[in-house]
Amino acid sequence: MQVFVKEKTLKKRISYLKSKGKTVGFVPTMGALHDGHMELIKASKKKSDITVCSIFVNPTQFNNKEDLIKYPRTFERDKELLKNEGVDIIFYPTAEVVYPKGLDLSVDIDLEGLDTIWEGEFRPGHFKGVVQVVKRLLDLVDPDYLFMGQKDFQQFTIISMMLKKLKISTELVVVPIHREKSGLAMSSRNVRLTEKFKTKSLVLSRMLRYIKDNYRFDKIDEIRQYALNEIIKEGLKPEYFGIVNGNTLQEVKSRKEKYIIAVVAAWAGEIRLIDNIIISK
Repeated sequence: MQVFVKEKTLKKRISYLKSKGKTVGFVPTMGALHDGHMELIKASKKKSDITVCSIFVNPTQFNNKEDLIKYPRTFERDKELLKNEGVDIIFYPTAEVVYPKGLDLSVDIDLEGLDTIWEGEFRPGHFKGVVQVVKRLLDLVDPDYLFMGQKDFQQFTIISMMLKKLKISTELVVVPIHREKSGLAMSSRNVRLTEKFKTKSLVLSRMLRYIKDNYRFDKIDEIRQYALNEIIKEGLKPEYFGIVNGNTLQEVKSRKEKYIIAVVAAWAGEIRLIDNIIISK
């Protein structure tokens, strides 16, 4: 396993590997790795000859600076996990490498409102930062495949649109949500949950499973009210819940729509959690 910090040496290595006919899979992360990330790595290793994982806590996607400061940074532990999982290359750049002075890295595309609803409403500017950093990392790594997790549903939907609009040939591969044995969706933030809220937070996955199983029997408004009531009963503070079209992220109007997703965000004490479930494809 090799660790690269600088753009020039990373590009030189990847260019060499691709000249030998190797395919490159890329897993972008902000570190504080967990089993969910390892599922992305495993998916990349199955599909690609070479797996590259980046670790970069991107400042432009944090609308709350306090959240940026508190974000866990565990590089030595992360490096050991990636080595054990058989990752070929770690890209561990500084902010100066990703955002060099004098280089315009803005991404000017119309996201058609995908970035202003749900997560975008409560985290203004977040997706602008996500699009910017993913585009920059794709330019640096030049992968054949990009692996992202289903848990960040809105994020990968937006990145999918970016790839199409900018005609980037990298193929997006979405890996299903990896959950703890309890059902809680894996997240780097879970380590900050108190034991009390770890238990209470199970309401999210429990509620989503119930909705998937009973969706065809209940009215959408009743489902929404049920979800919010369940979250509040457990002592969490709901931020949003919606049943949406997976392509447009707009709330569904009819049960006849295809690709229907239930999405939720809630506060467990001081920790913000998100989750989702695919109701129908």
